[in-house]
Order: sequence, then structure tokens, then C-alpha cells
Amino acid sequence: MQELDIPIFKKAYDLYRQFHEIRNKIPKQERYTLFQKSENALLEVIEGILRASQMSKEEKLPVLKDTASKISLLRVFVRLMKDIKAIDLKIYTIFESNIDEIGRMLGGWIKASKE
Repeated sequence: MQELDIPIFKKAYDLYRQFHEIRNKIPKQERYTLFQKSENALLEVIEGILRASQMSKEEKLPVLKDTASKISLLRVFVRLMKDIKAIDLKIYTIFESNIDEIGRMLGGWIKASKE
């Protein structure tokens, strides 16, 4: 499966694995609300990356833009989890760094798709 070799996919996949590893450490109250929404947004990012990887250059731009909006949403959710202390600063820093890198990769892909 060629699409699984895409660096942005690998980065998003690894980020989901990190999310999954801390799931049980999240307070129950947030685990089934904000954390679940964050996890769902990340899964939608992964889905968007996979869908775009199988489309023609003209078709993928709307999918990539939608995926970029999901990244923005994920970024807000993760910041909110830090602010309400559902995750600590160390976890937040790791997540935010990975989300930023995925966002940069996605931005580059969007730019390349416009050309």
C-alpha cells in the first residue's frame, strides 16, 4: 500500500498511537468529551490524508483544505485539554509539536496541489 509510505500519514498515525497510549490517563470526565472529540478529529485527519493520497491533483485540493481545518480544530482541542489540565504540559508539548509538523506538511501538500 503505497499511501502508507507517505511521511504525513506516518506522522498522523504515530500521533494517534500517542493519543491512544494516554487515553486511560485522561480524567474520565474529559475522556468521553473533549479527548474523544480530539481523537475523532485526528482520525478524520488520517482519513483525509489517505483519501487525498488516492486522488488526482485536481480532486485532492478540497479534501486537503478540509483536512487542514480538522488540524486547526485538533490544535484548539489539544490546547483546551492543557488549559483544563486534562493533559500535562509535557504531553501538550509533544502533541502540539507533532500537530504543527503535520500542519506544515499539509500546507506544503496544499501548495503543491495548487501549482
